[in-house]
Amino acid sequence: MKGKVVIAALLCCGMMQAQEAITPEVLAKLESTGSMTGTERALQNAIQSNSINKMALVQNNQQALDTWFSVEVKNSGISNQESSGRCWLFTGTNVLRQRAMKNLRIEGFMFSHVYTFFYDQLEKSNLFLQGIIDTRKQDIDSQQVQWLMSNPLSDGGTYTGVADLVTKYGLVPKDIMPETYVSNSTSEFNGHLKRKLREIAINIREQSEAGQSVKELEAYKVEQLKVVYRMLVMAYGEPVKEFTWAPRDKKGKLLSEPKRYTPLSFYKEVCAPEEDLNADYVMLMNDPSRPYNKVYEIDMDRHVYDGHNWLYLNLDIDDLAPLAIASLQDSVPMYFSCDVGKQLNRANGLLDVNNYDYADLFGTTFGMTKKQRIQTHDSGSSHAMTLVAVDLDKDGKPTKWKVENSWGPTYGYSGHLIMTDEWFREYMFRVVVNKKYIPENILSLLKQKPVKLPAWDPMFSVEN
Repeated sequence: MKGKVVIAALLCCGMMQAQEAITPEVLAKLESTGSMTGTERALQNAIQSNSINKMALVQNNQQALDTWFSVEVKNSGISNQESSGRCWLFTGTNVLRQRAMKNLRIEGFMFSHVYTFFYDQLEKSNLFLQGIIDTRKQDIDSQQVQWLMSNPLSDGGTYTGVADLVTKYGLVPKDIMPETYVSNSTSEFNGHLKRKLREIAINIREQSEAGQSVKELEAYKVEQLKVVYRMLVMAYGEPVKEFTWAPRDKKGKLLSEPKRYTPLSFYKEVCAPEEDLNADYVMLMNDPSRPYNKVYEIDMDRHVYDGHNWLYLNLDIDDLAPLAIASLQDSVPMYFSCDVGKQLNRANGLLDVNNYDYADLFGTTFGMTKKQRIQTHDSGSSHAMTLVAVDLDKDGKPTKWKVENSWGPTYGYSGHLIMTDEWFREYMFRVVVNKKYIPENILSLLKQKPVKLPAWDPMFSVEN
């Protein structure tokens, strides 16, 4: 009887293997789809010889771009993040730049991005190493430690990073601390910095296992951060501590006597921050994979150890859009992020769900909902830009939106991207709105205790 059971088990395993693996029988079924027609062979040749987007482009959707907007915040000058993942920083400072230009009564002004980025990378290095100390008792194979080792730091970030860094370190004009080759092309240097951080992390864990106290580990961390600081100086330059500066007009003429500033005094003067960049703004999310009207906080989704995690209120798109419109109607641009790579026509800068027909090209369907795309990691917040315009129909409903991008003035529509409202609903994720544009019934939702999500949540920031 026992032998029969074993044989039956083996047969069962064999059957399972036949069903689970690609056996010759399964392969024969896959190959039995029939011979291609002449049209299919021609399409196969075309696909193999051209870019997918060129083949899938819907020509009937290539009418002249509608660039008129009923509500628009005027901007001056397009920034360029070059080959770096600093869109969040360019977007955040572009929003602050509008305020600075208004206060200084000038046009074409830019903040130094490399100045703020220097401290971003330093703070993220400390955030990672302190995280290693905090998790020193966990097994190295634990999910949290493995996540830390996989993500020591990156170029990517969020609005809260801008808020924490600016209020801690201030801002300087671009001409005071200009970009370097490495700041414009960060991947090579980042690889070396991440390797060094991982080496320090392993040493911290080994010292902890040898019995060193937290105090001793943190003293070692500070010593190693000196190495990190020097690497950053070599790549990005020494951060400015004080400088003399005065605004100039388009012809270069001084508009006032030069003044001596620190980065913090400059930020406070030119941006005249009447609001708290954290407390007076709300990060709104449209994530249909989770319940709406709930507050969520993602662990370790921050730039500064003593700063703020990414905390957001999840809203239905029909509740979120009117808040963005209210801000634009008051001439206040916003930090905005989306899944920019989906259905983007790079030639004209149009984001439209009807730009490309991949389904007919491959003879299949691509039918996941926004919720399903999030759940399967097919879609997420990949890029931040500045929301500057919306076009409303006669009933006050949005038909299209416009963002100021940071890919240079020649990309898209004069450095901007235009999105249909249908695309906005499908692929926008985050917008940061001042509380004064949010009605009390929505603001009251912020009083609830946030739902804490792990660092490896699909909504962890990857904006770059």
